[in-house]
Amino acid sequence: MAGSTTKTVHDIFQSMEYGPSSSSSSTAQSWLDQHSRSLGLFIDGKFVSPTGRQSRTVTDATGGSVCTTVCATEDDISASMSSATSAYKAWNDLSCYQRAKVFLRLASVLQKHSQCVSELCELSQSPTSPATLVRLAQYYAGWAQIRDTSMPDWTPRGVVAVVGSDDCSLYSLWLKAIPALAMGNAVTVIPGVATALPSLLLAQLFVEAGLPSGVLSVLTGSDMSLGAQVAQNSQVNYLTYSGNKQDGEMLAKQTAGWGVPVSYSLSLSSVCPLIIFESADIDSAVDGVIETAFKKKREWRWVLCVQESVWDSVVARLRLRMTGMKSVPLLANSDRAVVDAAVQEAQQQGATLIQSCTPPPSGSAYPPTVLCGVAPSCACVVSPPPGPVLPLLSFRSNAEGVTLGNHSPHGQAASIWTEDLTLALECAKSLSVGSVWVNSHSIADPSLPLSGRKESGTSTDGGREGLYQFLRPTQSPPLPRSTPSSVDYSSFGSAESRASIPEGADPSSIPRSYQQFVGGQQKKADSGCTKSVSGPGGAVLAYCPDGGRKDVRNAVEAAAKVQPGWMKKSPSARAQSLYSLANNLEKRGRDIATSIHKQTGLSLEEASKEVELSVFRLYDLAAWCDKERGGVQLLPQSGSALSIPEAIGVVGVILPDRKPILSLVSLLGAAVAVGNAVVMVPSEKYPLPSLEFIQVLVDSDLPAGVVSVITGGRDQLTHALANHSVIQAIWYWGSKEGCQFLQHSCCSPLKRLWLHSEEEEEKQGGGRDWTHPSLLEEIWREAVVWKSLWIPTA
Repeated sequence: MAGSTTKTVHDIFQSMEYGPSSSSSSTAQSWLDQHSRSLGLFIDGKFVSPTGRQSRTVTDATGGSVCTTVCATEDDISASMSSATSAYKAWNDLSCYQRAKVFLRLASVLQKHSQCVSELCELSQSPTSPATLVRLAQYYAGWAQIRDTSMPDWTPRGVVAVVGSDDCSLYSLWLKAIPALAMGNAVTVIPGVATALPSLLLAQLFVEAGLPSGVLSVLTGSDMSLGAQVAQNSQVNYLTYSGNKQDGEMLAKQTAGWGVPVSYSLSLSSVCPLIIFESADIDSAVDGVIETAFKKKREWRWVLCVQESVWDSVVARLRLRMTGMKSVPLLANSDRAVVDAAVQEAQQQGATLIQSCTPPPSGSAYPPTVLCGVAPSCACVVSPPPGPVLPLLSFRSNAEGVTLGNHSPHGQAASIWTEDLTLALECAKSLSVGSVWVNSHSIADPSLPLSGRKESGTSTDGGREGLYQFLRPTQSPPLPRSTPSSVDYSSFGSAESRASIPEGADPSSIPRSYQQFVGGQQKKADSGCTKSVSGPGGAVLAYCPDGGRKDVRNAVEAAAKVQPGWMKKSPSARAQSLYSLANNLEKRGRDIATSIHKQTGLSLEEASKEVELSVFRLYDLAAWCDKERGGVQLLPQSGSALSIPEAIGVVGVILPDRKPILSLVSLLGAAVAVGNAVVMVPSEKYPLPSLEFIQVLVDSDLPAGVVSVITGGRDQLTHALANHSVIQAIWYWGSKEGCQFLQHSCCSPLKRLWLHSEEEEEKQGGGRDWTHPSLLEEIWREAVVWKSLWIPTA
């Protein structure tokens, strides 16, 4: 036709604007209207709206009010905990088949009400696909069915509190709540504002699926203090948190001293590397970058690392792919100033920009932006701004790329792009992160374990491995609850040891002076001071070094140097070292049994039995070295997924008073069997068996630095271990005040804690049974972290 113009498909796509949203929220609005747009707490299987409570407004993306939620008080917490405690026994007493049926019915109910769930998530600005929740219910229905046969020596913890920050995703929150329920626990969910409405709806759907009343409660509040108030209730047996680091630190300090174990998933705002090697399919890699880096709502923040040989090619494709991309809405108006400041600082430091369009002069939107040529130390790399801003760094060799990927203080995930499978596997093994995706990104499935590293958390969620946080060994009693002591955190462990003048010494014999073991050598304490070691009658048996902060620093430095190499040794090589350790212990068994007899007052026969059992324990641990190695996960998607146990790194161990040699070899053996290095602090009351054991270490073939033994004041050495940034985990047996100090202090830098108050455990019936064989699995699970590796095949 005359005057007509012909447009190509390319022209149409270039000029096409976003159309009006076709989504409707009518189903969710109807559900909210049924509750008069004022949602109460979910307690004992029904909604409860107590009078005289404050309320919190939930807003949508435009700032408009969606509804209000009730802010729970102490009375509401007590009512919820009372209901949960009563319901727990009935829920756990059901057969595995009966519990599994509830989760299968929940999957059907979720599919039936998927529209309402989806719309409510969108209204709350917490978009979550109902299909992922259905997959959660179906996957954990299977684990509920086979719990007793697959984990016969484990039992539920009891009442579990699941806390989420205001910006926590719904999937992250219920990735904790659903497996806790599947294992037979009663669960109280304390959601943030973005997940409050969907969580209340899910609680209602659980009851519709047949969950007994009281097993699941949802408490809403005004801020994170509600989570701490729940943890302080004596009926709570375990607390797990998902969200940002700031709220996690506050929760750690507020729950310190209450005697409740706490785990953290601090994935929000974690800095994750996306590494493109020269062997990658560049077009696919750039498409992956665009897809993951410039979303409106990102749980993680990405840093792009590109090999120099393909730098120009990647930058050219980024320019081409970003042409015409529209500005991305920021999550909050205040984020605009943060993004502007970060971009300006990067430009002042020499960065060049790739932007899809000119930034608007104001408003809560910003165009997709790549900051080219920034340095690893730049603020936008260490902590990328909360917006569609992607720092771009270069590296030369493959090893340098891995080093750059490990530069972040976080260890949540990494995406690597290469067509070289050998390089992909080696890189995945070397990256200190919990999840690695090869030629892909952001793939999640409940069968894959998610373990945060470094500042990304202490919790393992997903898979079989994530279930154990909600279980305890059947032979171990529940951890006793307590109330906080008056602890001066700034001065804890800072008091100098008091010199003592021994009384009743036998002038005809001179007590032996021992040395500590640091970096493979027997040494005096750096201070040169010693402490007397007394027997049951008060007579001085020996003198031991009075170690301090400098000794801990020397031991940790030696451990940090040798641990990566020790971890890379084959499991069979580590097993041979443990067999050697067992043989040397057997040879010196008489001397160590004598030291136990003199120090603790046990008969020589009982002491000999403890040494004999310690030898057997080392043989058992040596056999475990190459037996528990993870496996292949079967996923709904096409591809191969591996779950791999790895060493934590450097572990600080403060040993108990009970069974001084058996506890030592059990903890030491399990830690080094999987590739950790250990800094051990013997019992301050009974150090002599540990000092005798040093000669066993000297005669063994363990690399120097893998194990160090430092004697001295327990509080002083605990303080030194807690404040050392290289220590990744602390296993502690000691005072109630020491447990409280570690909970309060080990949140920055974050450390994995395994805490035991010996005084409180004695009150509960004598403490841990170190002779029980099932103890090995519990210690082994404390000694490893899990890495999931995903390799697509299509």
